Amino acid sequence: MRFWWILLTVGACTGNVDTQDVCRQGHSGIPGNPGHNGLPGRDGRDGAKGDKGDAGEPGHPGSPGKDGLNGMKGERGADGNVETKGIKGEPGSRGSPGKHGPKGFVGPPGEKGFKGEIGPQGQKGSKGDVGPLGPEGLQGSPGPLGPTGLRGPVGPIGKPGPQGETGLMGPQGEPGARGMRGWKGDRGEKGKIGESPVLPKSAFTVGLTVLSKFPPSDLPIKFDRILYNELNHYNVATGKFMCHLAGVYYFTYHITVFSRNVQVALVRNGVKVLHTKDGYLSSEDQASGGVVLELKLGDEVWMQVTGGERFNGLFADEDDDTTFTGFLLFTTS
Repeated sequence: MRFWWILLTVGACTGNVDTQDVCRQGHSGIPGNPGHNGLPGRDGRDGAKGDKGDAGEPGHPGSPGKDGLNGMKGERGADGNVETKGIKGEPGSRGSPGKHGPKGFVGPPGEKGFKGEIGPQGQKGSKGDVGPLGPEGLQGSPGPLGPTGLRGPVGPIGKPGPQGETGLMGPQGEPGARGMRGWKGDRGEKGKIGESPVLPKSAFTVGLTVLSKFPPSDLPIKFDRILYNELNHYNVATGKFMCHLAGVYYFTYHITVFSRNVQVALVRNGVKVLHTKDGYLSSEDQASGGVVLELKLGDEVWMQVTGGERFNGLFADEDDDTTFTGFLLFTTS
């Protein structure tokens, strides 16, 4: 359409040249409407088949498929034949010991258990063989005077011996009959200061230990813990106190009761003088006794359990004591 406009413009310019010999360019016309689309052309012919292309890279593996359905349960097979039992094989050799495992950790300390009850006293053992002769002991105290024997014939006069040591003061004699009062004498000279009189002494305190607790019944209790026995008036081997000075004595005992009941007696020369009883309930208990006795020279005093093994609950350990004490108050000789 634009082409036609150009031809009209050229024809107009030509006519004007003939008349005026001058052609001027006019203003552009108004653009026309666009024309209709032409008919589509015919399809081209198919080209020749090209060469086969190169093989492509393999694709990524696909995701696993879904589980298939369970198959039908098969039929039960025929029962097998039961064979005879084979011979038992020989035991194999012992393997080498395994390595020691690592040392375990130390566990926390357990709680302190309750104090157990004291077991019954064991049966008395058979008498042991006689031991070797021990060392010579200390010289004992002089014994009581024996009865005067018959006077023998007079022997020859011997040489005078060395002067002996001063003997112990003899017992005080009985007072004689009172004589007549004499005339008052002249005042004598002042004498020298004499030596102080030796006071008579006798005392002891002994106790039980873990080895001697729960003593046997109806026998002197042998206290083997010596708290004081300087004069050896208490015999540890026999469990008895022997009177070496006639006089008045005070005896006392302190008992710790545990595990069993207690029945004890203080005995003088085989006669029970003082009794003490205490029933064991559930915890440690204490009992005591004391008595004043007049003793003669050679008298013996001891303590013993009465009533059998069920009543020998005399106890002693590091925190509990059972003791027996005696001492001279004054002499009577």
